[in-house]
Amino acid sequence: MIKEQFFPTNIYGKDVKLDNQLFTKEIVEWSKRDPGVKKTNRNGWHSTTEMHNMPVFKPLVHELFIMMNDIWKEEWLDREPILGNMWANINPPGGYNAPHIHPNSLFSGVYYVKAPKDSGNLVCNEPRAGAQLNMPARKPGKPPKELWREVHLEPIEGRIIMFPFYLWHCVEPNLSNDIRISVSFNFIQHGFQ
Repeated sequence: MIKEQFFPTNIYGKDVKLDNQLFTKEIVEWSKRDPGVKKTNRNGWHSTTEMHNMPVFKPLVHELFIMMNDIWKEEWLDREPILGNMWANINPPGGYNAPHIHPNSLFSGVYYVKAPKDSGNLVCNEPRAGAQLNMPARKPGKPPKELWREVHLEPIEGRIIMFPFYLWHCVEPNLSNDIRISVSFNFIQHGFQ
């Protein structure tokens, strides 16, 4: 039998060392003076989207570009990546994010600033629309990853996750007794801004 895999969806991850205590302080203070915006967040706070221009977050922006440039090479992309926007999210206990995608971008992602245990996994769903029309019965046991229909990624402080913009995703409710803080962002390709 010949087996080849086409049309994969890559999810990239990288752990970095940044000052998350400083980021937590800055984001919480920001949320106290700015009502933020309503997008996919439920029972939580979503900042405005110019966070990448704030000097205190430049170390994070630097790390995002290092990772994005590595992905650029992996994905055979031309022109340079541009960080289109970036914003903070605070999900208190019970807070979550409804399913969504990130149109008008190329790669999207999240960085975990504060992620207590049980504060809500990132759930990514099978992106091929036709695949959702059928759910075949599977044999007992754990099928290989390429057959999964959804993946649950645990938030880990200091981890960056990046994925194609078209990947449907959501954040499960925060079941901890503390806030969960993340930073989301979108990269575009030079010439498409």
